[in-house]
Amino acid sequence: MRAHVAHRLGTPRVLRFDEVDTPTPGPGQIVIDVRAAGVNFPDGLIVAGTYQTRTEPPLTPGSEVAGVVVAVGADVSGVGPGARVLAFTGMGGYAERVLVAADMVFPIPDEMSFVDAAGFPVAYGTSFHALVDRADLRKDETVLVLGASGGVGLAAVEIAAALGARVIAAASSEEKRRLCLEHGADEVIDYSEGALQEQLRRLAPGGVDVVYDPVGGEHAQTAVRALAWGGRYLTVGYASGDIPRVGMNRLLVCGGSLLGVLWGAWARRHPASNAQNMARMFEWYARGELRPHIHAVHPLADAAAALEVVMGRGALGKVILATTTDTVERDERGES
Repeated sequence: MRAHVAHRLGTPRVLRFDEVDTPTPGPGQIVIDVRAAGVNFPDGLIVAGTYQTRTEPPLTPGSEVAGVVVAVGADVSGVGPGARVLAFTGMGGYAERVLVAADMVFPIPDEMSFVDAAGFPVAYGTSFHALVDRADLRKDETVLVLGASGGVGLAAVEIAAALGARVIAAASSEEKRRLCLEHGADEVIDYSEGALQEQLRRLAPGGVDVVYDPVGGEHAQTAVRALAWGGRYLTVGYASGDIPRVGMNRLLVCGGSLLGVLWGAWARRHPASNAQNMARMFEWYARGELRPHIHAVHPLADAAAALEVVMGRGALGKVILATTTDTVERDERGES
């Protein structure tokens, strides 16, 4: 089988599509024939060696996949060869086959395509965990989503809307803001005007209850100042490349909370709770309340180019790798 391997740290262009050993499952493990893989910002950070936890090369990036189970190890129950699944892999997803812990593998609804499924675990898992488990977002509360047109941002817009919250989405172009409105945002803010504070005062004069921030950077301080009494600030990631310094006194005066969100680590520590979250989101997907927006589907061989799009913040929604040229067509026919 083939997989993308970074033999040294660097830009996405260090990836090489190499022949590697085909994995075999041990106890509690599953091997998936990958039909599609999601491309995420942390994948690029891992390849560059700048992620929060450093992995030394050689390494294969790719934290989420969808495909068909081909083999299971001892003590694995509930899923067997032939099952259509998605999985959180953490690493190794840019490959034709991948070895995954069984408790990170989930059978997907019949109506869910491999392409949709491949972009589901990280974006929706992160956003659901952030808004529900960490922030305890309630109906009719107001949530501000920064970087709202990206993969996790757009998922947060949809999930907050499904929870009955009022959603204010911040994005930098008309196209991005229109996409946010199509996916459930009640109001949008134009980042490019540079007047975030004034726009928030107009749209939420009493403040916002929750800030969802996968971007960091210059807008963080403004967003903290916009928190209502008892507001919760979710720090999800730093796509801007700038880890912000938040004035703790602002949290003090509003009785607010700063909450870190690291879904993958949480999911491994709490697999049963994560499975419950996935089941709930699959129900929402089946009802049409969650609609992954796919920016582009690239062949698996073009992983470097796809990752460059994501790292350059050029994607609206998700970028997906397809392992075969007919993956999308198979999905449309409902075949596995």
